[in-house]
Amino acid sequence: MYAKIFKPFFDRITALIALIIASPIFVLVSFLLAIFQSGKVFFTQKRPGLNEEIFLLIKFKTMRDDQDENGELLPDEQRLTWIGKIVRKTSMDEIPQLLNIIKGDMSFIGPRPLLVEYLPLYSEEQRKRHFVTPGITGWAQINGRNTISWQKKFEYDVWYVQNQSFLLDIKIIFMTVLKVFKAEGISAEGVATMEKFKGD
Repeated sequence: MYAKIFKPFFDRITALIALIIASPIFVLVSFLLAIFQSGKVFFTQKRPGLNEEIFLLIKFKTMRDDQDENGELLPDEQRLTWIGKIVRKTSMDEIPQLLNIIKGDMSFIGPRPLLVEYLPLYSEEQRKRHFVTPGITGWAQINGRNTISWQKKFEYDVWYVQNQSFLLDIKIIFMTVLKVFKAEGISAEGVATMEKFKGD
């Protein structure tokens, strides 16, 4: 009842209100990114959602598209701009995902939607993370985010799928706020974000 009816309704209403309240920040960040990133404000990418259905995720763009001599993107830490670091550290890059929530692609709470290319790499247990709508934050995010291993992150995701409840979601929201203020778990050691998942 909670996950299928109340949570989606609550998500959409809250996301709409949050987007209205955050609109001045939305405009300001968009303006700064447009100036310091050659007009490139938004990052969009296809991601698997509920039951692995593909949707288009939207975030504020925090990296340039610099490439090496072979046409490959440079490492994240070399492409991350100074304004991008601020936006990422304060988690303001997540604000556009309120639009994904309003559309029903995402929830506030749930496993983070990862890359489509990871789908063939999941074990059957790890694939259970797609049994619920993906979220902006989740159990894995408040328990280490990018500083924990992929295996541990997936364990937390599946645990959430099997134990989700209203009270658990409230706890995750409060813990997320604390993590944002402390700027914890943003980067894995030695990289700007986290190394790619390559399977078990």
